[in-house]
Amino acid sequence: MIHSVLVFNNYGKPRLTKFYTHYSEEKQYQILSDVFKAVTQKSSDNCNFIEKSNFLGDDFKIMYRHFTTLYFVFCCDPAESELAILDLIQVFVEALDKCFKNVCELDLIFHVDRAHYVLNEIVMGGVVLETNITEVLARYEDQMQAELLENRITPVINMPSIPASLTNRLPSLKDFKMPEIPYTVRDIGGL
Repeated sequence: MIHSVLVFNNYGKPRLTKFYTHYSEEKQYQILSDVFKAVTQKSSDNCNFIEKSNFLGDDFKIMYRHFTTLYFVFCCDPAESELAILDLIQVFVEALDKCFKNVCELDLIFHVDRAHYVLNEIVMGGVVLETNITEVLARYEDQMQAELLENRITPVINMPSIPASLTNRLPSLKDFKMPEIPYTVRDIGGL
């Protein structure tokens, strides 16, 4: 099972976090801090996974990939295959790259909802759902189309007009008088 997906920059600032196991907020910050320290202390010549026994009370395997300024980290239980998770990270990054047309750190900051949507198409509840990039991109495009349709303002068609007999009874807006608003506390009378 995948316990969490973490994306942070070279300075340890989280850009995308998703926890599939419930942890308190303090423990989440502790996990982020410890994972960042463990990942950045490794040499780039070493392998991309770390076996952490008794990591905050749980057994974790940390699998990660470093792309330019971002670390993509999956924290999993020991039963997960390291190579499969590294391949899953590659699928996630390629899907983000195609969705954002050359993804960068700013895309994850300003479009975190879209990044989470892509992640939710790949992993849900800590279980891998889809690894086919074509399917992930098709579902992403469907979501973007649905958002466009939802945000589109549709004109009102066949709206009944107000009869002339009623418009004569309505007061004119230019004759509408606003109440006087006091400018200071002294203008409020009685004070």
